[in-house]
Amino acid sequence: MMGPVSWRRSPVPRIDVGPREKVLAVTEAADGTVLAGTRDAFYVRTDDDTRRVPWEQVEAADWDRDTDTFRLSEVGSWGEQRPVHVAVLADPGRLLELVRERVTASVVLQRHVALSGRRGLRVIARRAPSGAGGVQWVYEYDEGVDPDDPAVRKVAQATLQAMRGEVGLP
Repeated sequence: MMGPVSWRRSPVPRIDVGPREKVLAVTEAADGTVLAGTRDAFYVRTDDDTRRVPWEQVEAADWDRDTDTFRLSEVGSWGEQRPVHVAVLADPGRLLELVRERVTASVVLQRHVALSGRRGLRVIARRAPSGAGGVQWVYEYDEGVDPDDPAVRKVAQATLQAMRGEVGLP
């Protein structure tokens, strides 16, 4: 006769989040990095450093099933390298679903404007999913589009002004 079976669950990784925030999804990467999401932000903890990235500051996130690799890039400043967080996750749990849901909730409006063939620029209005704070406007340029070109700048500004009117901003 066998003794009682003991089921052990892996301990849930711990991460400190902002005041009035609650962790909705958390996982630990192969290298010990902890990734978590709350209603308002994505968190990355490496060793003793925890970085908070508000959802409206997430530029893109993707999951490579073949390599179990999660990649999240932040909205950066023009001319500077974007912060990118990469982690190998054996069990992403609910994190992937939460990231998709929260990033999508931060997009108020977006529009792609073609400049040459299919190449162009995208103007995106984003706001914290909670509705707090103002609308942030982001330009994304397709490969080969020069943001310093006066014609490109003119189209970008005209598109921005039109979109601001659509969302009721002066």
